[in-house]
Amino acid sequence: MNNKLNNILNELGISKVRLAKYLGVSRQMLYNYLAMDGLKDWPKEKSTKLMGLLNIKNEEEMDDILIDSNYIMEVEGRLNDGVKDSLDREVLSDLKGFSKKEQELLADIINLLKEKLAEDKTKETFYAFTYLYHYLQSMETSMELKYILAYMSKAMGFTDPMEFVFNQDQQFIFESILFSGLTLYNNGSASKVKLAESHRRFVQDIEHKNEEKLSRTQELNTAKVQALRELGYSEINEENAKEVLEKIAEIQSRKV
Repeated sequence: MNNKLNNILNELGISKVRLAKYLGVSRQMLYNYLAMDGLKDWPKEKSTKLMGLLNIKNEEEMDDILIDSNYIMEVEGRLNDGVKDSLDREVLSDLKGFSKKEQELLADIINLLKEKLAEDKTKETFYAFTYLYHYLQSMETSMELKYILAYMSKAMGFTDPMEFVFNQDQQFIFESILFSGLTLYNNGSASKVKLAESHRRFVQDIEHKNEEKLSRTQELNTAKVQALRELGYSEINEENAKEVLEKIAEIQSRKV
């Protein structure tokens, strides 16, 4: 039976990761199940759930399964619903205090990230999600970051292109400029040689910002050391933090 079931899963394109999530077991446990002689050896709950996924009443009906496009779509739909329900219960237990819509959104995001990372262990996926994390961390520093998300949602067909939930005029201008730039890129009329100077200025701008950040950090550290010395402290702690921060602000104001 295990060979027959494995062949069916392969033809359906169902990964062991997703099936394990659907059944609510670890991948190792799933492998243990698949190594058994038949569904009669599986836990009743798990074998029933698998048969429900495949839309069969017993193990013998596996021989009658006709895998065509319609069947694949039906199984995929049941699998998606089952995986989502399973993960929602796991994730939503940590989301108390959020509204229902907020919980659903957070669960969808977390579930998608977990599924992508589980199925694709490449460095590209890891770095893409690392950059996404940095993006989310910086979201409040620039409205343009939100405009970019809105643009991509529209371009992918998820959002009406005339929907503007942020600053309408600025968002309209930004989307128009971004579309022009991406059109230039996609048409192949842009080249590395032509854009080398522009990229050099891009690098210089980043380096300049990093230098400014480092300078501000060094200036703040200097002011902190001076404040501690003037107040007679050796370090900042919970008791003196307010006093030290006020002294730092005073020291910095002397330079204005």
